Amino acid sequence: KVSAKGQVVLPARIRKKYGIHPGGKIQLLEYDNLIYLIPPSEDPVKEAKGCLPPKPLCRNSFSKRDRGILKNEPIVHF
Repeated sequence: KVSAKGQVVLPARIRKKYGIHPGGKIQLLEYDNLIYLIPPSEDPVKEAKGCLPPKPLCRNSFSKRDRGILKNEPIVHF
């Protein structure tokens, strides 16, 4: 439940599991209509690797690229 000030309470077991303490910071990431709360980390880049789903190219682009039609054109992610 979100308070009038926009605050959300994290359950005690979640705070304990991820080392989230009063006054501590967590990161918030918005991606494709999802909101991720990211706990503090010693190596955030390593721990974040693979956490977001990929945005694949359409099959048509792959087949054209494989045939050499898109040789010098950049790959665009949607």
